[in-house]
Amino acid sequence: MATLVYKALADPTRRKILQLLREKDMSAGELAEHFSYAKPTLSRHFNVLKNADLIQGTKSGNQVIYRLNVSVLEEAMLAMMQAFKINLTDNSLDLVETKVENSEERELLDDEQEFTKQPGS
Repeated sequence: MATLVYKALADPTRRKILQLLREKDMSAGELAEHFSYAKPTLSRHFNVLKNADLIQGTKSGNQVIYRLNVSVLEEAMLAMMQAFKINLTDNSLDLVETKVENSEERELLDDEQEFTKQPGS
């Protein structure tokens, strides 16, 4: 099962589907609005996610409503963290948050400097 989960998570389109479902349960049509793929292509992505048990689909009338199976996603993340000996304590979470904030600040400063550069300077 773990191999199916990691295979499913390896694709950016499937990760985007999971992000969307993290916000709320959605029908296949609602999810399709976020992509420019043909329906058969998205259907294959849904099947990979279902086979990995990352999402569940429930038939409601003539629609299929998908929802995220958070527990499987959490288990995969924990297994990955254990495999790479990543131990997230409160202190390490603070460190990660600080690094992200510093990175975002640098990006903003770089953008600002680029914007304020005068032509020919």
